[in-house]
Amino acid sequence: MNAPASGTDLEKLVFFDERAAVLYVSKQHTFHASVCSYVRLLRAKVAKFEVVDVSMDDIQRKLDKKDDESNRDLGLSEMQAIAVNLFRRATERKASDIHIRVQNKGTTKIFIRVNNDLELLEQHPGAMGQLLCSSIYTSMAGISAATFEVLKRQDGRISERDNLPAGLDGIRIATTPQVDGMLMVLRLLYQDETVATDLAALGYPENQRELIAFMKSRPEGINIIAGPTGSGKSTTLQRVLLSIQQESRGAKHIITVEDPPEYPMPGIVQTPVANVSSSDERSEAFQNAIKSTMRLDPDVIMIGEVRDPPSAKLAFEAAMTGHQVWTTVHANNVFAIFDRLIGLGIPPNLMADPSIVKGLICQRLVKVICPHCRVPIQDVWDRYSDAQQRRVMGLGSCEYVHVAGPGCKHCEQTGVIGRTVVPEIIVPDQKLMMHIRRGDRDRAYAYWKETGGKTMLDVAKDKIVAGLIDPFQAELVVGLLDAGLELDPALLEQA
Repeated sequence: MNAPASGTDLEKLVFFDERAAVLYVSKQHTFHASVCSYVRLLRAKVAKFEVVDVSMDDIQRKLDKKDDESNRDLGLSEMQAIAVNLFRRATERKASDIHIRVQNKGTTKIFIRVNNDLELLEQHPGAMGQLLCSSIYTSMAGISAATFEVLKRQDGRISERDNLPAGLDGIRIATTPQVDGMLMVLRLLYQDETVATDLAALGYPENQRELIAFMKSRPEGINIIAGPTGSGKSTTLQRVLLSIQQESRGAKHIITVEDPPEYPMPGIVQTPVANVSSSDERSEAFQNAIKSTMRLDPDVIMIGEVRDPPSAKLAFEAAMTGHQVWTTVHANNVFAIFDRLIGLGIPPNLMADPSIVKGLICQRLVKVICPHCRVPIQDVWDRYSDAQQRRVMGLGSCEYVHVAGPGCKHCEQTGVIGRTVVPEIIVPDQKLMMHIRRGDRDRAYAYWKETGGKTMLDVAKDKIVAGLIDPFQAELVVGLLDAGLELDPALLEQA
């Protein structure tokens, strides 16, 4: 029999060991009124037991031990059921990620990321969290290392239908140790209700969709999609490849090299990198997979991510030997892709060759405000500082500018209904690459802008003026509305 749940203080003063029939009582509180009441209640229910006076620290240790034993007694199937229920709840909220933060001597906190914001979902004892992570990794992941090791960084993937709620294609697993425990992050990979190829649904404006269509039409060369983690690169890449497959009516042989495959792509050959445990083995396996793919008569090769010099070199080798190549990198803006690839060992003359580099895309995601509860900015104008007002007025007309509302039934009281992409694209030509070869980034940028180039900030401004996104939420993603490179008129003349 345990202390009454209502007596939070009492739970720290007594502990009853049912197996040993011993009641441990804080020796400083033997005659405390609540302790005496508990003893009388216990004597009415238990025929015989011993009372032992101990310190409060001893009682806390016994409580901790009981929590640990309770967690160990949970069967594997029960932990799997807990995990599946967690996946279901996160999916119902349209979460992109689940974070399980385990403190060995503290608590386990489970967060979900919804529209790019973390929300605390639930808390458990630390030991239960470690058991949950172990169960997810060892018994539910189909692509993972053989054992779960708390002190190592490990990756995996859950793809068995029995382990996934409706609406998910899979779950990508990544773990890392932390000072007082571990962290497991689960990326939820959603199904498309149809085989989606429409970039407009992601938020790509028409003129930028036309640039991507031109990139797809080139039979060889490399196309690179960049952005920070969680910026939707994989989703864009999936839709581009599926559109190539559909538009060719299956006449194009498309092969992917992924670690591991994230989204199913009907009609496309998706190849996983062999399961390995170390970063060196992973790099070698990735290189071997790319080499093998080039021998499999592909028309289009997709390399999930260029992450090191060997994979960058092989991606360019494929692009220079008659293949159309698509891949991703981490970069903060579209011009930073040049620096990123040069940093990975690609010679500057190759990186600045428009016959090899066909297209560069960088994108980020901004929250879409709920159309049912959004608020015209003019109605709350006094809420904002002079600097904020100046930045919004710099957009021109504020007639359709709105900010996120207080929330309603249509947006689950969040004021937000999803996210939209804000991209920037370069389709290089000889003149732009001439500036890049000379190391004159300012003139390259000026020429790109003069010929119609739009930055992520430019696209965000268009969506602000259309009332789709909140100007101040957009600033958190793409920077201040009045920021950007001021173009020297002389540069424009010389570009």
